Amino acid sequence: MTTETRRPSTLKRGIGGPLLFAFILGDVLGAGVYALMGVLAERVGGVLWAPLLVALLLALLTAGSYAELVTKYPRAGGAAVFAERAFKNRLVSFLVGFCMLAAGVTSAAGLSIAFAGEYLRTFLPLPVAPVAIVFLAAVAALNARGIRESMGANFVMTAIEVSGLVIVVVVVGVLVVGGGGDVSRVGQTPEGTNAATAVLAGAVIAYYSFVGFETSANMVEEVKDPSRVYPRALFAALVTAGVVYVLVGLASSIALPADELSRSSGPLLAVVEASGVAIPSWVFSLIALIAVANGALLTMIMASRLAYGMSEQGLLPRVLSRVLRRRRTPWVAIVATTLVAMLLTLVGDLTLLAETVVLLLLFVFLSANVSVLVLRRDRTDHDHFRVWTIVPVLAIASCIVLLSQQSPTVWLFGAILLAVGVVLFVLARVGLRRDESRPDSPR
Repeated sequence: MTTETRRPSTLKRGIGGPLLFAFILGDVLGAGVYALMGVLAERVGGVLWAPLLVALLLALLTAGSYAELVTKYPRAGGAAVFAERAFKNRLVSFLVGFCMLAAGVTSAAGLSIAFAGEYLRTFLPLPVAPVAIVFLAAVAALNARGIRESMGANFVMTAIEVSGLVIVVVVVGVLVVGGGGDVSRVGQTPEGTNAATAVLAGAVIAYYSFVGFETSANMVEEVKDPSRVYPRALFAALVTAGVVYVLVGLASSIALPADELSRSSGPLLAVVEASGVAIPSWVFSLIALIAVANGALLTMIMASRLAYGMSEQGLLPRVLSRVLRRRRTPWVAIVATTLVAMLLTLVGDLTLLAETVVLLLLFVFLSANVSVLVLRRDRTDHDHFRVWTIVPVLAIASCIVLLSQQSPTVWLFGAILLAVGVVLFVLARVGLRRDESRPDSPR
C-alpha cells in the first residue's frame, strides 16, 4: 500500500475502487447521452462514432492532469486546491472553485427540473417546481446520511443507466443478424461537408458528454488509498464510457438514417423502436428518470464537498466545513448548496445558464492543466501518479480550441458570473477577517 503523509481528514474514507469507478462512470454517462445522438447526427451524419472517439481522447488528456494532481494533493476542493498551490493567489483559487460550484449547482437544478418534467409525467402528472424542490431535498437527505449510502445508491442507478444503453446495442445487433439496418451508414457524412471538419464540429458537442469526471477530484478525501485507486478508477471509467458511447453511436447509425435521428427528440427510443424488438416505451422513460436522478445525486455530492474544501482553505465561510458528528458528512455545505439549487429551479429557463456551465468548466480544465505543469517543481513526501509532460500541453491546446467555439452571448454571461464571484470573494474575506479578529471566534 502506498504511504501518504498528510494532515488527518475529518471525512470518512469509505470509498474503494469499485464505488469510485461507479461514481465516475455514472457522472460521465449521465442523462445527456439519451438525446446526444440526434444532435450529433445533424452535424456528422452517420459517422457518430468518430466525434465520440475524438472527444474521449480529448477528455483523457485532461484526465491525465487530474490523476497527477489529485494523487499528489489528495484533499477535497479539487481544482481550487490545485490553483491555490500553483498560482499562490487566493482570488484565482476562489474563481476556479466558484466556476465548479456554479456549474455543479446549476446542473443539479437543471436535472431536478428534467426529473420533474416529461419523464415523470409519463407516470404521474405533477407541477414541475414543487416536485423539483422535493426531489432536491431527497437528494440532500441521502447525501447527508453518508458517503457509502450515497455511493451505494449511485452504484445501483449507474447499473440501470448503463443497462438502457446496452439494450440499444443489443437490439440493433438482433436487427443486423436478422438482415435489417444499414451498416454502410456508419461511414457516411452529410453531403457537401468535409469529413474532418464535420468530425471536429461533432467532437465539440461530444466532448460535453464526457464532462463529469472532474467532480471525482472532490471525493478523494473519502477514497481509500487514493494514489493507487484513483487513477485506475478514473481512466477505467472514461474508457468504459467511451466504448459504450461508440457502440451506441454505431448502433444508432445502423438502425436509422441520420435525418431521422436528427428529427427525433428521443433518438435512442427511436432506435429501439426501429429494431422491431418488443420493448415497452415506458421502460426508457424509467431509465431516463433514474439517469437524471443519479446525475443530480453525484453533482450535489461534488458541490457540497467542493464547498467544504473551499471552506477548509478559507475561501468560503468556515461554517461550511462543519460535519455531522456521527455521519461525518459536511451537513452545512450540503444544506447551503441544496438551497441555492432549489432557488435556481424557480428560474425555470436555464438554457443560457446551462450553456455557460460548459464555458466555466473549460476554464476549470485549463487551470488544472496549467497547474500540473507549474507544480512539477513542488515535491511531496508520498508516491503519486505522474503523467507525461506532453499530455497537459496537448490538453491546454484542446481547451483553447473548445473555448473558441463558444458564442459571444455565452462569453458575456460567463463574464457576468465571474464578476459576481469576485464580489462574493471580497465579501467572504471581509467576513473571515472579522471572525478571526474575535478571540472567541469558532474554528
